[in-house]
Amino acid sequence: QVRLVESGGGAMQAGGSLRLSCAFSGGAFQAYAMGWFRRAPGKEREFVATIDRSGKYTYYADSVKGRSTMSRDNAKNTMYLQMNSLELEDAAVYYCAAYYCTGPGCFQTRELEYHYWGQGTQVTVSS
Repeated sequence: QVRLVESGGGAMQAGGSLRLSCAFSGGAFQAYAMGWFRRAPGKEREFVATIDRSGKYTYYADSVKGRSTMSRDNAKNTMYLQMNSLELEDAAVYYCAAYYCTGPGCFQTRELEYHYWGQGTQVTVSS
């Protein structure tokens, strides 16, 4: 069974940076495109970023584009989200998710299409 475990959350300062990690186990990591989603208090879960199986292609939500970098290390079965210039609106529970796909360059922005989810890591941002 695929298992995803996020880490790296915590209390952050506005303007600062965070680096989240997602450890993948129980399957073939390279068979999955990966995604980051977040749920802010009182809001629905939203798409943040996705990366294809090779790590070559990424796609970001407009809200984080230009200040975020998603990457993966297929040798370590781990993927990452680096986010800079944090804003108060970035406070949320961040979830990583895995989407099984076979085609080259495939990634996924739709939440309902993902097959596996982590438990989430809380990020708070203060001014």
